[in-house]
Amino acid sequence: MHLFEQAMMAFTVIFDPIRFMIIMLGCVLGLFIGVIPGIGGLAGMALLLPFTYTMDPYTALAFLIGMWAVTPTADTIPSILIGVPGAAGSAATVMDGYPMARRGEAGRALGASYTASLIGGIFGAILLGLAIPILRPFMMAFGTPELLALCILGLTLVAAVSQGNMMKGLVAACFGVVIASVGDEAQTGELRWTFDSLYLWEGVPLEALVLGLFAVPELLELGAARQAVAMHKSESILRDQFRGVKDAIQNIRLVFQSSWLGAILGSVPGLGGPAIDWIAYGSAAKSVKDGTKTFGTGDVRGVIACEAANNSREGGALIPTLAFGIPASATMAILLGAFMMHGIQPGPKLLTEQLDITYTIVWSLMIANIVGVLICFAFVSQLAKLALVPAAILVPTVLAIVFIGAYSATRDIGDIIVLLIFSVIGWAMKRFGWARAPVLLGLVLGDLVEQYLFISTSRYGSDWLYRPGVIFILMIPVVFFIYSALRFVMKRRGAVPVAVGAAVSEPAAPREPTGPVSAVDRIMLPGMWVLAAILFATALVTSTEWAFAAKLMPQTVSAVGLIVVACAGVGVFMRQRAGEVIIKPRRAHEADPLEAMSDGALYKRMGGMAAWVLSVYIGTLLIGLLPTLLLFMIAYMRFEGKQPWVRTLVISIVIWVAMVVLFDRLLVMPWPQSYLGDALPQVRTLVSDLI
Repeated sequence: MHLFEQAMMAFTVIFDPIRFMIIMLGCVLGLFIGVIPGIGGLAGMALLLPFTYTMDPYTALAFLIGMWAVTPTADTIPSILIGVPGAAGSAATVMDGYPMARRGEAGRALGASYTASLIGGIFGAILLGLAIPILRPFMMAFGTPELLALCILGLTLVAAVSQGNMMKGLVAACFGVVIASVGDEAQTGELRWTFDSLYLWEGVPLEALVLGLFAVPELLELGAARQAVAMHKSESILRDQFRGVKDAIQNIRLVFQSSWLGAILGSVPGLGGPAIDWIAYGSAAKSVKDGTKTFGTGDVRGVIACEAANNSREGGALIPTLAFGIPASATMAILLGAFMMHGIQPGPKLLTEQLDITYTIVWSLMIANIVGVLICFAFVSQLAKLALVPAAILVPTVLAIVFIGAYSATRDIGDIIVLLIFSVIGWAMKRFGWARAPVLLGLVLGDLVEQYLFISTSRYGSDWLYRPGVIFILMIPVVFFIYSALRFVMKRRGAVPVAVGAAVSEPAAPREPTGPVSAVDRIMLPGMWVLAAILFATALVTSTEWAFAAKLMPQTVSAVGLIVVACAGVGVFMRQRAGEVIIKPRRAHEADPLEAMSDGALYKRMGGMAAWVLSVYIGTLLIGLLPTLLLFMIAYMRFEGKQPWVRTLVISIVIWVAMVVLFDRLLVMPWPQSYLGDALPQVRTLVSDLI
């Protein structure tokens, strides 16, 4: 009864007219922040925190929670409509949401995502309200060995994320973990693969890597195709929206499964949104009918699984934050700062003496999810039309935002270099049939794996492998690998032909080659495996002189990567002996105009797009990022997109002014130095005064 009274008291507090309006304001700000790629809830929380100084604790926390809770819902919009993750945690939504938008089903994808988000958000809030007192003993018993086993389980789920191509998925995951090893090793201070660059001491920034892997390749191909995102115009956005709602309801079991998984994993400190979304995505691919074949090609169930987990994890992330004062994410660390600022001490008091504050947060989380989804539903018709905007306008404006979003990672010119490098890697992986998701998952979990591995081996030696929780968790990937190996052997005995080099989204069914393999494709299909082997071998050799703690994870992962590459080589040899043919990779979207191009025309078109992107980097070095982005948008729209001068100038200037207001005035972002500004300091001062 005591809990019920406290919950009702918090309910009346939240619905005070002034507080309720402030929650609404937080929701609206969260929607705007979520729509802009590269910002996300972390920057939004940091931006809005100073505005809560003069608020009472109930209002301040409700305001911050309202903003933070709806950001994952808004992340869906750019992920589905333009294939650009609004944040790292929404990258999984791109896998199926963007192909749906390209088929003219943007309204359906948005409707399904909002419904799943609503149910997942409410589920997470309810779980938070009920689980804090119950889960305390469980959380206290969850040690680092169990956390390590959970991370290993997440990495093995890349097989599902890779649509059945397990070897490529595991190699990509190992590559991601190697990338996570770059920088200053926490235990020994060893500098790993920093190449005498101070920028790399903190490692490769996640935001720039995500935008490079997922956003830029899609935008480059969109520009090369010279058309809107949607290749087919939907006749009725409203009807498609309700079709998406129906999809979510028909898959309600998947919604609750993903919501439960997201909430539970969200309560694990440090696991992070990107890893949770990919784990939920991989779990859904394995649990639904034909998921490993259809996920990644525009399956609405993939969108539903990601979005349900995406929103439910927020409730789970609050559990360790409130109960133990342990932030489950960087955003929760900022929220802890807000607690301290308002004199609130997370821990047992929030479960006993200050339950009214705890349930204020629960109600804020629930209300924000409902309001955010209702706002998105109200404007879904307008939002879906974004997919019909011509590429000549959409590509330069979104690329400009992507460059600033990547630069906001560490606010160093190195962020743009990382963006360019992983844009090339991302497009090559997409072109030659390698899933990009495992790279991100490996990067996200790499630091955690290393940390938990060091603590587990230091504290328990090898005995941590015999803990019941560890055995139970690790048995899941072991059983999965045995099952996959048996399927491979049975498939070979059944002589089921599978095209070598086929795209990750292709079903395992025989088909004739679609055309001659170009010289580039003929080299790169096996070349990608060779490059992976060289990378792992180099990592293995160059890390031999490091301290044991520094080289433990990189060498282990590199050795695993080499073993997987060798096994894949054996598998390719067996397939070739069986008479299977090597064909050029087939793209996931068969109706894509790029698919109809010859390889020569495609590479020429993509080379032109790459030159546009490279020009932004060169211009940033010469005259600065903001002036370059304005010139880039104008030049691209006018000369590449053949837009009229008036439309070009109006759109470019409006977008540019909005970026200046948000990033320069509100976020006070320090812009990179330029050669012109160094040579003529008075010009830099004049430009700063103008903007």
